[in-house]
Amino acid sequence: MTQKERQERSRREIRRAAMEEFGSKGYEAATMDGICVRGGISKGMIYHYYTGKDALFLLCVGDMFRSMAEYVSRAMEEEGEEPENGRSCIRRFFSLRERYFQEHPLEKTVFENAMLHPPKHLREDIQRLRGPVQDINRRFLGRALSRLTLREGVDRQRAYRYLESLEGTLFPIVEGYQGQEKITDVKALFALSEEVLDMLLFGIARE
Repeated sequence: MTQKERQERSRREIRRAAMEEFGSKGYEAATMDGICVRGGISKGMIYHYYTGKDALFLLCVGDMFRSMAEYVSRAMEEEGEEPENGRSCIRRFFSLRERYFQEHPLEKTVFENAMLHPPKHLREDIQRLRGPVQDINRRFLGRALSRLTLREGVDRQRAYRYLESLEGTLFPIVEGYQGQEKITDVKALFALSEEVLDMLLFGIARE
């Protein structure tokens, strides 16, 4: 085994141990000692590659976002024919995201930490890591648009610009919409997000 291969193996072992620690305990309770025990890794090895707990947590967040985006993208392709209408398309998208976390419980905890109660000093870093998820969200919005009947005066280009703008603002709207009832887990977050997106797309009042 070459030195490069040994280094890559060491990084994989550290990533796996870190995901197990953060995914089992959450950010606050996770420790460097816990990561060492889970991976049978020395602190010296970890610090050779990474600067500490925050760097490892962000590593797990980035891995989780990429994994979720790949899962949802693959599932959307494998399931074939698209739903006939916009609401069904929205429900399908959120059900795929929820299914991912049912199958990946460690990543679920990391997601909840990152999105529902992120460490304040890491919020900007976490947002920068959301790139893969933002890409899959844009693809979903494009597919949803193709299933919507647009109102008079709204063309496809303007509608897509509107939907794309929602990708960056949906979560802040959901945070405000929840009121006093705090979101505590992924299922509640996706249910509320779906409800808000439905109202943003189809309105709340008749003329």
